Amino acid sequence: MSNVMEVDKAKVQQFSARIMEDYGNTLRGAMLYIGDQLGLFKALADGEAVTLEELAQKTGYNARYLREWLGSMATGNYVTYDAQTRRYQMPAEFVPVLADEDSPYFAGGIIQLSVPFVSMAPKVIEAFRNGGGCAEEAFPLETWKGMERMTMPWYKHYLVQHWIPSLDGVEEKLKTGGSVLDFGCGAGLAAITMAKAYPEARIVGCDFHLPSIELARANAEAAGVGDRVQFEVNDSDALRGQQFDFVTTFVVIHDATDPQQMLKDLRAATAADGTYLMVELNLSEELHENMNLFGRVMYPQSTLYCMTCSLSHGGAGLGAFMGEKRARQMAEAAGFSHFRKVPSAWPPMPALFELKP
Repeated sequence: MSNVMEVDKAKVQQFSARIMEDYGNTLRGAMLYIGDQLGLFKALADGEAVTLEELAQKTGYNARYLREWLGSMATGNYVTYDAQTRRYQMPAEFVPVLADEDSPYFAGGIIQLSVPFVSMAPKVIEAFRNGGGCAEEAFPLETWKGMERMTMPWYKHYLVQHWIPSLDGVEEKLKTGGSVLDFGCGAGLAAITMAKAYPEARIVGCDFHLPSIELARANAEAAGVGDRVQFEVNDSDALRGQQFDFVTTFVVIHDATDPQQMLKDLRAATAADGTYLMVELNLSEELHENMNLFGRVMYPQSTLYCMTCSLSHGGAGLGAFMGEKRARQMAEAAGFSHFRKVPSAWPPMPALFELKP
């Protein structure tokens, strides 16, 4: 420890302050979670400046807890605070991100996922020591609801408006009764969105996770398409003998136990003149190419979920940083002859890969 005296003290102090900031950000994540779950951001979304007492009356929540929560939000610059009037206000530009679930910028799912993911850290420690990982059933059920909300803006605002029209010949097939497989469908939002947009199409959603399939079926009934979307509990090997005009996976492959075999099964499930849309994360295998915001977010998430789930089954453990180069190599090994990264300026996180037999 004597070497501490030999380093630049100012830099030590600067880094110490950064640790404090990161610690505060971690705890503020819990405050964001509380604000999202209790509807506090929605209560502030009208842009009106409110006192603590007014917010307590408006929401019915305990004023003492609200005071501390508002302090967390004000010091974190999520709301403004006027010391003269003692009023709090959320900027209008924050509403689409924090309060409007129909907004393409809505971040409620990300906020919701922070708590179940961080709660897994003690279990992941055991994997560091002993290998293996944490299987999906070890995660709180809230994880899947958070994932549904996280990807919801993709399906609401981009899937049928931009992504499918950017693919060669896909939209025409769906409009005239083509068949669709959404593999790893989760709560079924992508399949339901396609069913609404293309009423002539035949759509099947598959996932190995029974609670997600049960939720998908309920979501389809609520959306009025329960008779046009079929949801099944199975893995990719159950697809043998079936073929579809359009196959989709949304951030599924990098989580898989055996991603190469899964791609082979999906290749077999793609009709000879069909298309497979692989949506993955817009990241790289190379660390130096991920020295950015998404890298800072996804290395922790990959450790706490993506990689550890795969490793729990003795899998490849690709993690979130599969990257375009590896995706292309795996697609070719699976028998796809066409691989194209589809241009997509927004949102920046997903990467769209168009594959054809």
